[in-house]
Formats: sequence, structure tokens, C-alpha cells
Amino acid sequence: MTDQAIRPADSDHLDIADARRRIKAIFIGSVGNLVEWYDFYAYTAFALYFAPAFFPHSDPVVQQLNAAVLFAATFLMRPLGGWLFGFIADRYGRRLSLTLSVVFMCFGSLIIAVTPTYATIGIAAPAILAVARIIEGLSLGGEYGASATYLTEVADPKHRGFYSSFQYVTLIGGQLTAIIVLLLLQHVFLTPEELRDWGWRIPFAIGALLAIVAAVMRRNLHETEAFEEAKKVAKPSGSIRGLLRYPRELLLVVGLTAGGTAAFYTFTTYMQTFVRLSVGLTEDQTTLVIFGSLVFATLLQPIYGAISDGIGRKPVLIFFGVMGTISTVPILTTLKGTTSPFIAFLLICAAWLFVAGYTSINAVVKAELFPTNVRALGVGLPYAITVSLFGGTAPAVALYFKSLGHEHWFYYYLSGMIFLSLIIYSTMRDTKHESAMHRHE
Repeated sequence: MTDQAIRPADSDHLDIADARRRIKAIFIGSVGNLVEWYDFYAYTAFALYFAPAFFPHSDPVVQQLNAAVLFAATFLMRPLGGWLFGFIADRYGRRLSLTLSVVFMCFGSLIIAVTPTYATIGIAAPAILAVARIIEGLSLGGEYGASATYLTEVADPKHRGFYSSFQYVTLIGGQLTAIIVLLLLQHVFLTPEELRDWGWRIPFAIGALLAIVAAVMRRNLHETEAFEEAKKVAKPSGSIRGLLRYPRELLLVVGLTAGGTAAFYTFTTYMQTFVRLSVGLTEDQTTLVIFGSLVFATLLQPIYGAISDGIGRKPVLIFFGVMGTISTVPILTTLKGTTSPFIAFLLICAAWLFVAGYTSINAVVKAELFPTNVRALGVGLPYAITVSLFGGTAPAVALYFKSLGHEHWFYYYLSGMIFLSLIIYSTMRDTKHESAMHRHE
């Protein structure tokens, strides 16, 4: 393990060795993020196969609702993870926090891989599944704040939006990886019966192994220069008391996140269920449509991140807010009425044209709000609380409205959430021009 830190990000004379260390650090941090989100999204990708094993019921909508409720329940642990790993990152270093978070994810995936079904151990099966998801929720609660802070601090300040966008490149990449594993199991290695009987365990076993590899890689990460400097000029805090000195910034993170996270989980997590149960596509069509739209979404992230480096963060966020408010209902309504996989793909991609305005830069905007000594906690904790309330619950809310026979209510709910965030975007300062990245308090 090396203790050599990344040199100051604002230096105008970056030598080749320092540039290589910076790129390597961003790569390793991003790969670890991808593994964490692969483990987490494997649950959603394979829910159609394992839900009957844990939630026996004749109605597939009810089975998916039970799985979605558990998905939402795991988000209740994310604020605790945001506090715990944010504290570790601000007090003991970004590297340690990132390493521990991926170790937690390893345990969660391993538990799911080996848990017996409801037919074998009864109610204990969904209970153990819930414990595993809680561990994963705790891990992700800390991963976001620590990785957003790390990637932002090691990036070149002139391209901070571009480099930090790779958090969502790898976040979405984790879901893509889960879908790739699903496609391979569906079409190459297993029959549908084998996949339902036991094959759904394979992706979770793979996730546990990948998490071990990511943990080893993260142990060798360079600590950021910002954290090392903060230790010299002020004792790293990471405390709730220290964080409460920034109430305006905390509320900004909540407002920034609410509409964006609801949109993100709608067009990632819920879309697989939506196009399968509401649009009526086959399992293969569903997988291919979601896969293609996520590839498109991945390509948009660095483009929008680079745009924010040129014109500022605020215009990109306002673009998301305006387009999301006026386009969400028409897109989802049209999507519900189509029977064409290609049209479904185009409509979801159309949604990503504005959703990427949030996903690509939300991490860097939040990191630029806080000084170094409370940055990871300031980014992670209010974000985790907001995601728990509005992001993780989005699939459950949508399925609840569907079970009532009023699925279209969710379209207006999502549009309203985005509009509320638009109000925040319109009144906040542009963090590209008024950044707290080099403050140590």
C-alpha cells in the first residue's frame, strides 16, 4: 500500500508521472464503483427470475411489487451508510472508506448467492434476502459520497465535470454488466427453467468475487492531495456537528437530488419492469431495449460533463429540469401505448437526453459545495436521505399506482418531482464559478 498522494489538482505544471497517477486513480475508483453498482443492480436484472423463489404468489405484479418494496427498503440503510463512510472518508481518508464500502458489498452479494428459497426455509428466505440487501444499501450509502469526493478531488479542475461524470458512467456500467450477464445466461449457458431454478444465483456469486478484486485494487489507491492538505491546516472533521455549519448546502443537496434521483431510478430500475408488464414486451425484448438505452445513457455522461466544464453546471441542470418537467408525461404515456421494441428504445433514449443533464454532473456539483473536511459526509448523507425517500421508492410507487389501476398517476408524480428540483436549479449559484473545492475549515 502506498501513501503517496495525488499532487494538487490546481497545479499548472502537471508532469507526466502525476498525470498518469491521476488517470490511474480515476480508473481504479471508477472500476470499484462499477463493481458496487453491478452487485446492487444484479438484484433488479434478475428479479423476474428469483422473485417467485422468495415471494410466492400467483400474480406476477404482486411478486414484482414485493421485490420492489424490498428494493426500496434497502434504501433506508443508505443514510446510515452515508454517515458512516462519510465520517471515515473525512476523518481517516477517502481510500479507506472506498475500500471498506466494497468489502461490505461483497458480503451482501455472497449472502444472496447462497440463501435457500422460500420453499426450503419458509419466511426466513425473504428475511435473509432483506438482511443482504440492507448490507448492500449500507455499502452504497457510503460509496456515493466517498467516490464523488475522490473523483472530484483528483480531477484536473478545468475538466472536473468531465472526469467526475465517470461516476455515473460506471454506475450505469454496473447495470449494463448485470444485463450482459443476464443475456449470456439466457442465451448461451442456461435454459429458462435452469435460470429460474438456480441460475439466478450465478450473478451474485460473480459480484462477490469482483468485489474482492475491487477491494484489493482500492487498497492501493493514492490518497487525494486535498485530504492530505486538510490534515495539515485543520483537523479532518467528518462530524455531524461540523456538517451542520452548512445548512444551506445541505438543503441544496436535497433539492438538487430529489427530482433527479426519481427520474434516474424510473428510467433504469423501473423501466425493466415497466416495459415487461405495462408495455408487454417479451423477456428478451425487454432485456435488449433496456441494454441499448443504457449504452446510450452511458455515452451521454462524459459529453454533458464536458459541456458543464465549458458553460457551467447550472445551465445543464436547468436543461434537465425544464425538459424533464414538460416531457416526462408524454414520453411515459406514449411508451405505455406502444407495442414496438424499437419505439420503446427510442422513447427511453429520448428521456435520457434530459436525465443525463442531472446524472452527469450531480456528483461534482455537490462536491463543489463543501469544504474538504466535511465534503464526503456533506455529499453522501443528505444525498442518501433524499435517494431513500424519492429514488429507491420510485419503482414501488409506480407499481402501487399500477395495482390501483391508475398507473398514469406516477407520470405526473415524477414530472412534479423534477419541477421541484428545477426551482432549486434556477435559484442556486453555479458551483463551477463559485466552488469550495480548495477550502479547508
